[in-house]
Amino acid sequence: QLQLVESGGGLVQPGGSLRLSCTASGFSLEYHAVAWFRQVPGKEREGVSCRSNFDEIEHYADSVKGRFTISMDNAKNTFYLQMANLKPEDTALYRCAVNHAAAWCNSFGGGGNPSEGDYIGQGTQVTVSS
Repeated sequence: QLQLVESGGGLVQPGGSLRLSCTASGFSLEYHAVAWFRQVPGKEREGVSCRSNFDEIEHYADSVKGRFTISMDNAKNTFYLQMANLKPEDTALYRCAVNHAAAWCNSFGGGGNPSEGDYIGQGTQVTVSS
């Protein structure tokens, strides 16, 4: 069964850090572009970050640039989103996704509206509050 499972969400104070994980089963991440989205009820889904495993270029939404880092561990078939200096506006359901097309990452950042890809996980909640 093809599946993406997120973990690592939780409650954190403003200025704090969290690392989200996304583990794939049933397929290899090695030949995919991997990404993170976030969703807040009543708002459009936002493409947070994308990394192509073909050229290893990372893309970020302007709202998280300099604070979030996407990374990959092919041996564990897992990718991550390291989040630092978290703000209350980062509160959202974070979902990981993959796409077979490397060009998918070009739609992240710069106000783009990327599609959710080939597969997307159920999400992990991140709440930033004091």
